[in-house]
Amino acid sequence: QVQVVESGGGLVQPGGSLRLSCAASGSIFSIYNMGWYRQAPGKQRALVAGITSGSSTNYVDSVKGRFTISRDNAKNTVYLQMNSLKPEDTAVYYCNADIRGPLGRANYWGQGTQVTVSS
Repeated sequence: QVQVVESGGGLVQPGGSLRLSCAASGSIFSIYNMGWYRQAPGKQRALVAGITSGSSTNYVDSVKGRFTISRDNAKNTVYLQMNSLKPEDTAVYYCNADIRGPLGRANYWGQGTQVTVSS
């Protein structure tokens, strides 16, 4: 069984920084694309940043230059470094991973971690 667990959310003032982590565990053969999504109240879940198995990255325009996604393949972990945070970054952040295990390839979501940017 595969699990994906996020950590690192919290309350931060505008202009501050947070680092989110997401670790995949269980019976894992390979991890392909990984990504961070966010969902603000009343809005749909949307991609924030993605990273391929080869560490190619992509970002939504609103976070370019402020957020950095990275991964540690040895630890089956993806990170999101968030700098210069703004109130509009407030949302529940979800990790997503495309994983191959003994039963085949599937897409997994974490439970979400709250990020609140407020003074």
